Amino acid sequence: MSLLKEKNLRKQTLPFTKGRTKDGVLQLINTLVPFFALWVLAYFSLSVSYLLTLAIAVINAGFTVRIFIIFHDCCHQSFFKSRRANEIVGTITGILTLFPYSQWQHDHNVHHASSGNLDKRGVGDLWILTTDEYLESSRWVRFKYRLYRNPFVMFILGPIYAFIIEQRFNRKDARRKERMNTHLTNVSIVAITAVMIMLVGWQAFLMIQFPIFLISGSVGIWLFYVQHQFEDSYFEWKEEWEYVRAAVEGSSFYKLPKILQWITGNIGYHHVHHLNPRVPNYNLEKAHKENNDLQNVPTVTLTTSLKSLKFHLWDEKKGKFIGFREMKKRIKAEKARELLVYASETVKSRKHNENTG
Repeated sequence: MSLLKEKNLRKQTLPFTKGRTKDGVLQLINTLVPFFALWVLAYFSLSVSYLLTLAIAVINAGFTVRIFIIFHDCCHQSFFKSRRANEIVGTITGILTLFPYSQWQHDHNVHHASSGNLDKRGVGDLWILTTDEYLESSRWVRFKYRLYRNPFVMFILGPIYAFIIEQRFNRKDARRKERMNTHLTNVSIVAITAVMIMLVGWQAFLMIQFPIFLISGSVGIWLFYVQHQFEDSYFEWKEEWEYVRAAVEGSSFYKLPKILQWITGNIGYHHVHHLNPRVPNYNLEKAHKENNDLQNVPTVTLTTSLKSLKFHLWDEKKGKFIGFREMKKRIKAEKARELLVYASETVKSRKHNENTG
């Protein structure tokens, strides 16, 4: 991709970066009001049927995802024009979704600045090994990596660890403001939980909130996973890495049904978001549709996205993801070649010895 085209692509998104207070407030209303209303409805449904409660929890998990998208936009200072408004709303929505605003903002900005850069993995992203790294790893590292990539671990246990445990601690080099925000978030979560338990009881609270948390958490990790880990994604070492290419080739357009697109706050237009994170979620679709250069990007549908579950390792030579099964076949083939070479060398050595003997 030429430097001129890169500049033009980013320039074309500038008209869509202006956050609008009216749209932000409207989105807060049509997200938070249904969330709290459904929570109350779920509580009263406990006296009718827990299956009904679970059904309501599934719907409310969708609104929790939507709350997270608002939080996410606030972290990018894109949801409102006002920086202060973004910080306040971001902190509140962070508390509701169990994320400390300042800390997650830092990690996520690192993710945006290094997505697809093989030299800068490890902050705000998922664990990815190249095929060569996997081959060179010890059996213990391979075991941990395969365990990490197991769908149950990644999408069920993952949210429990990442959201409940990992997010409660500050990173080592965090500044005072960031540390204080994390403490504020933790204290607020404990206080809200205590109040809710006093109001409805710990059993009712867990029966309602845990399914909401688990489903929304799994969906959140799935969205993050599928929008960067599709077959022909983009990963390069820093010498070859390019920001715009990483955005439009390494971030998918997740084409979802309209209702799911609304619930997930248009985050399926991930290529636009990575190209310019200052575009608020309510402008992403418009930015995509009004720029022809953004039409020809990796597109993933609800059906084809399921294929990403078999992508585990990045093959640098082929420039695509492969699965553990293909890696296993390669290892067997490599061992077979080594045995053939060894056998050939042995035969040559014997003949040489016989001739010289």
